Amino acid sequence: MKKLFPLLAILLPLLGACTTKPVEHSFVTVNADGQFVRDGKPYYFVGANFWYGAILGSEGEGGDRKRLHRELDFLKSIGVNNLRVLVGADGKNGVKTRVEPSLQTAPGVYNDTILDGLDYFMNELRKRDMTAVLYLNNSWEWSGGYSVYLQWSGHGDAVVPAVDGWPAYMEYVKQFPQSDSAQALFANHVNYIVSRTNRYNQLKYVDDPTLMSWQIGNEPRAFADENKAPFARWMSDVAAQIKSIDPNHLVSSGSEGSWGCENDMALYEQIHADPNIGYLNIHIWPYNWGWVKADSLTELLPHAKENTRKYIDAHTAVARKYRKPIVLEEFGFPRDGLRFCKEAPTTARDEYYRYVFDLIRQDRESGGPFAGCNFWAWGGFAELNSGHVFWERGDDYTGDPAQEEQGLNSVFATDSTIEIIRTENQKLK
Repeated sequence: MKKLFPLLAILLPLLGACTTKPVEHSFVTVNADGQFVRDGKPYYFVGANFWYGAILGSEGEGGDRKRLHRELDFLKSIGVNNLRVLVGADGKNGVKTRVEPSLQTAPGVYNDTILDGLDYFMNELRKRDMTAVLYLNNSWEWSGGYSVYLQWSGHGDAVVPAVDGWPAYMEYVKQFPQSDSAQALFANHVNYIVSRTNRYNQLKYVDDPTLMSWQIGNEPRAFADENKAPFARWMSDVAAQIKSIDPNHLVSSGSEGSWGCENDMALYEQIHADPNIGYLNIHIWPYNWGWVKADSLTELLPHAKENTRKYIDAHTAVARKYRKPIVLEEFGFPRDGLRFCKEAPTTARDEYYRYVFDLIRQDRESGGPFAGCNFWAWGGFAELNSGHVFWERGDDYTGDPAQEEQGLNSVFATDSTIEIIRTENQKLK
């Protein structure tokens, strides 16, 4: 036995080095001045959208933990510490333009492989001292959301825009803000997810500071003027529900801003004045919103910049009024010539990213409420399939969901945009 003591003296420090625990942090909160705070210090970030994180973290179809580790390590190396992530898709697999594998395949029926992937993903973030915003719903078809809850609650078959057209889709999903039955199914989902415990670290999600915020949905919308009041009421009810289960974490809306509120700033303000909504969100899409055109991405860039500044200023004024931070949690810009291959340059996009980063930094340095952004979206080390443009089963996940051309807005690890992101995060320090 005596001979073991010298050996133990050598081995124990080594064993300790192999089992280093993640640094323990406080929750991200908002102080009286309307600033994010973590560990008693201001919290700012240039982050990314990484919607497929839970799928990539799984061990089933679509899972690739080796790639996940590589992606997270690379993001960490360029200063990206905050990721906005989809909890999981809703509905059956095999629907055109919908993300798969799905998490919730029927009301209250869950694909445990994806739940395992979510837990694994969150634990890998924790190891790397990163944070996540997890969104629970979607007004768009690419992950189910509104349309699937409506189908499940007896409103007829879900409408698929790629098959039935966008007008038909809008007409269908505008039923959600006034459907008690569809909202009840979503409320059950909220209870189930927010209350879960991570199987990889035995932490309840409500007790894990890796989570920055629960988010009600991706771009929740009223979809009709007559829905404004019930929509605002539903958003308030969900925020209160989440806070009743988890008083530790911030709750956010996932809103695009006035663009997602029927161009009604009063509605946007009403939703974000709610005391259970911890901070404000906006999204900006110059190409989708017609500020630039496919054949004039560079020529119309000054116009896009001016509109971007005006949009940010209008919403920042609301943030100041309520002393809450504001995050530009989605913005994107296509590759030059609206090409999708990784070899296509990103000259216009890079200039637009620099402009957005400058606006946010200027506001922050003047004591304003702009606290961060998440670009859309991280494509990382994904390989594109040269045989088709839209995602098909077996393809790598990129930042572009299944309903969009793969490579449209994705930022790949080989893009010149990477250095702009790295430089901005260095300035944050």
